[in-house]
Amino acid sequence: MRKTVSGQIFLGGHSYGGRQATMLCADEPELAEGLLLFSYPLHPPRKPEQLRTQHFPKLRTPALFVHGTRDPFGSIAEMESALNLIPAKTKLLPVENAGHDLGFKGKSTQKELPGTVLAAFQKFFKRLSF
Repeated sequence: MRKTVSGQIFLGGHSYGGRQATMLCADEPELAEGLLLFSYPLHPPRKPEQLRTQHFPKLRTPALFVHGTRDPFGSIAEMESALNLIPAKTKLLPVENAGHDLGFKGKSTQKELPGTVLAAFQKFFKRLSF
């Protein structure tokens, strides 16, 4: 991508896609300037002892995590604790009363969420010097 794209590169994903992005950047820190991660699957539901954070200490890419307060794959407190394992700058953006789908499935809608995430993304990455 660096050969075809000028400027900064950001990588992201939802759930397992975000987990894959973090693992990739842990192995290749120069791959992207930042990560945007939605509903990181910290552990399987009801199995908090099976953390998926083994690669976090190697993650040197700044990351913005967007996570629902009712996500069964990890509570906000569990996410905050896990982010302390990452040596890069991180930020956690909690989404009140949202589950793993962040409120985009079913009857619930999150009309303001895209704008909120965009503003948080711009603010977080603007503060970092690359």
